[in-house]
Amino acid sequence: MTLAAFLRHLGFGLGLILLSAAIVRVMIAVRVMDTPEARKAHTRPTPKGGGVGIVLTFLVGIAILYGYAEFARLANPYFLGVIEASLAIAVVAFLDDLFDWPFTVKLGAQLLATLVAVASGLYVLSLNLPYRGGIPLGWIGAVGTILWVLFTTNAMNFIDGLNGLASGVSLIACLFLAVIAEQHGGWFAYAAGGLLACGLLGFLPFNFPKARIFMGDVGSQFCGFMLAMLAVVASRFDGIELSFLLMPMLLAGVLFDVAFTLVRRALQGERLTQPHRGHLYQVAHRSGMPAVTVTLVHWGFATWGGLCCLAFIAAPSSLKPLVPLVTLIPQVVWLIFVIRRSRAAGLKRWG
Repeated sequence: MTLAAFLRHLGFGLGLILLSAAIVRVMIAVRVMDTPEARKAHTRPTPKGGGVGIVLTFLVGIAILYGYAEFARLANPYFLGVIEASLAIAVVAFLDDLFDWPFTVKLGAQLLATLVAVASGLYVLSLNLPYRGGIPLGWIGAVGTILWVLFTTNAMNFIDGLNGLASGVSLIACLFLAVIAEQHGGWFAYAAGGLLACGLLGFLPFNFPKARIFMGDVGSQFCGFMLAMLAVVASRFDGIELSFLLMPMLLAGVLFDVAFTLVRRALQGERLTQPHRGHLYQVAHRSGMPAVTVTLVHWGFATWGGLCCLAFIAAPSSLKPLVPLVTLIPQVVWLIFVIRRSRAAGLKRWG
């Protein structure tokens, strides 16, 4: 990328950040309130819906991209499929912020949106394996993509329980993906990752370290859905073997927390759709760890995942399958730390 192009992108990005911040300020004034309750970390009513700024900023950027930056567009069916699906997710999630719909309704809406994107043809078509090349997946790729998108969308929603946690992790993942995509000609991933990052940068100062507003389901579900879809786009990067693993490495902290919590609750016979406070980040906070510290730990996980992505790209083919495992090392250390801290704090129940 030339210096002139970089400066144009920078100026465009700054404009979008200011747009996001302005919309978030409006949502603070609108005052759709999130009231405290036993399973939530905040203790006073706080506006929610700040994710509207993230969503609208992204959509404005995408509209400009569609009209004036053809080089950074996906083929029309894919492009329109992603935008239609992401808009559907955002609308349903915002209505959920207003009316607090049951989980089954949210899951149904997520499934419908995911099917729209997959039906457009945007799913993992093949695995580019070391020494084997591309292996077509057929319908298995479509089913796997649906499961991946649903899990990641909800994982980001579940992890959005402390100031700046979900939004900060999403921002770091977007920035790393944009850098990687720019280096490998993945121009849609570069543009979409950058646009989402601009929306998050406009929102984050209002949410961290002290929250004037929460992003709500409209923000967390939208971010989770878009990051999941960008993982599918990344699976088609030319010249990177196993490139579908880039986003899971970036989101390793979120995915590990949610997967571990679901397995633990299932083994204990708990109803998985019931609200709870048993995620690792919540247990750490309930055990006396400051919320800001827990958030920064997860930012560290995302940064470590990004560095692992860079090492993954540079690694020889024989070592590539091992690099993603490195992202699990801090997760295991964190798990042991949280278990010990909860015991020391006398926290007998995690749920």
